[in-house]
Amino acid sequence: MARVKGGPRAHARHRKVVKAAKGQYGRRNSCFRVAKQAVEKAGQYAYIGRKQKKRNFRALWIQRINAAARLNGVNYSTFMNGLIKSGIELDRKVLSEMAISNPEAFAALAKVSADALKKAA
Repeated sequence: MARVKGGPRAHARHRKVVKAAKGQYGRRNSCFRVAKQAVEKAGQYAYIGRKQKKRNFRALWIQRINAAARLNGVNYSTFMNGLIKSGIELDRKVLSEMAISNPEAFAALAKVSADALKKAA
């Protein structure tokens, strides 16, 4: 019986990897062996990046809220504590958008937060 090398399948697999390595420098975008390593490493970076993206956005939202809260005379942690005590359940993404696009509404929230803390004390 003749030996089967699987030429078309191997060629298709190689083509898929080299296509995924498009945009890499040097032999990384054309040579299968090197492209395979580059694609694998890129996949690892992409996986890690999807987790880091969530952390980075949350940190950005907190920085924006803190800046807007300080403009209204209160720091971030006190502001958030007051919101929780007043029963307002807005997430950080919405609060940061509000701080940027609607500062008057954010100032009103800061006032509600401060009032809730005064009542609790």
